[in-house]
Amino acid sequence: MKLQEQERRGRGRPRSDQARRAILRAARELIRENGLAALTMEGIAAKAGVGKPTVYRWWPDRHAVAMAALMEDGPSESGPTLGEGRIPRRRLSTIQSLEQHLKKVIEVFAQPVGRTVARMIAAADDDSELSKAFRNHFIVARREEGRALLLRAIELGEIRADLDVETALDMIYGALFFRLLLGHAPLNEALARQIVSEALRGMRL
Repeated sequence: MKLQEQERRGRGRPRSDQARRAILRAARELIRENGLAALTMEGIAAKAGVGKPTVYRWWPDRHAVAMAALMEDGPSESGPTLGEGRIPRRRLSTIQSLEQHLKKVIEVFAQPVGRTVARMIAAADDDSELSKAFRNHFIVARREEGRALLLRAIELGEIRADLDVETALDMIYGALFFRLLLGHAPLNEALARQIVSEALRGMRL
């Protein structure tokens, strides 16, 4: 039964979650097949088997859908993705959790969808809808996760209490996104370790 038919049968969270997952899966597949430039709200709805209003229920435009598809937690055909606003649940030190968090970001951008989005962002104007979506739906969300980890590390006495958290976040994510957008060196797990190791030189007590 198509999701459009299920929508007509009634409302409910299970149906909504199923539709949302179908939309994000469709967006990932379309980006992988045709690139982000060819992505449309109509095409996403058709491939997901839902009505276009269902897509607009969660996202205002195709760029927001693309960012959500890139970040969504859980397995996908295009590789690892990111959950929004979540701190790693493994029993690690806060600093180890930060390294794991950066590794996850790197894993996402090493996948086809992530590489496509990165190329589009590099070529886009700063005021374009794509750039705004990337800032609002990806960078801000990642910084919030990093901020939560740094504040926890301060609370636990793992790093200096007088740390300028905003500057530290710029140092951590700036290095990652600089390499992502310029492509002058590979994105890999070693980078996550290096960023955390070097940043900690000035963070520790």
